[in-house]
Amino acid sequence: MEDRYEQDEIYSQRIKAGKRTYFFDVKATRGQDYYLTITESKRRLRDDDTFSYEKHKIFLYKEDFLKFADALQDAIDYVRQELLSPEEVAELDRPRPEFNDPNRYEGPDYTPESY
Repeated sequence: MEDRYEQDEIYSQRIKAGKRTYFFDVKATRGQDYYLTITESKRRLRDDDTFSYEKHKIFLYKEDFLKFADALQDAIDYVRQELLSPEEVAELDRPRPEFNDPNRYEGPDYTPESY
């Protein structure tokens, strides 16, 4: 029998950022109620030179989407307006490859700073 908490995944987006990867997954309950999971996966080097992954996950329910988006935007605006220099803001605003560009994180020239 399928685990009750193992729900249908409807949409998934992955963002690679150096040693971290972020996953945004839209899922549905059996009753077709939708929610979002946001997972941070961070690669860690073990003492034996192998890698492990540390994961942190939050569940965001549809009734909280707008409040979450507003609070996130408020926090981003505060950092941009109150904490960063004009040069740092300009760097954040510089053009980047399209989000859906399949070559965005691939190739030998990739560094976390390049995106």
